[in-house]
Amino acid sequence: MEYLDCVINESLRLYPIASRLERVAKASVEINGFVIPKDMVVMIPTWPVHRDPEIWPEPEKFKPERFSKENKETIDPYTYMPFGAGPRNCIGMRFALILMKLAIVEILQRYSFSVCKETEIPIELDIQGLLQPKRQIKLKLVPRS
Repeated sequence: MEYLDCVINESLRLYPIASRLERVAKASVEINGFVIPKDMVVMIPTWPVHRDPEIWPEPEKFKPERFSKENKETIDPYTYMPFGAGPRNCIGMRFALILMKLAIVEILQRYSFSVCKETEIPIELDIQGLLQPKRQIKLKLVPRS
């Protein structure tokens, strides 16, 4: 189950549900000489942050070990934000993570997945509010015995 947690976190790093977060500044603030005025909408681009090579070595590679117990503590929480961060992060985060784990365990107990001739590699993504594939993801399911 620990490795499943790593796989889910790495999947959400590579493919965050929201490619950006938006917040409204409640007060004027200066950060590194740049002033953000009160009521300005600030966009946090999670997609580029999650793929920044200065933060994530080999950012395009799927490496679940990034989120192992040993490595997880070294991750700055504001560089990994699939559900936002801080006091206004997604209220459904824990519920969503538990549902993902339950669904994956149930499916993998019954089936193995593999690519087939209809599988689109690489997948083409569409950003219409939330991140999603432009076309259906087609995989081959093989029942486990």
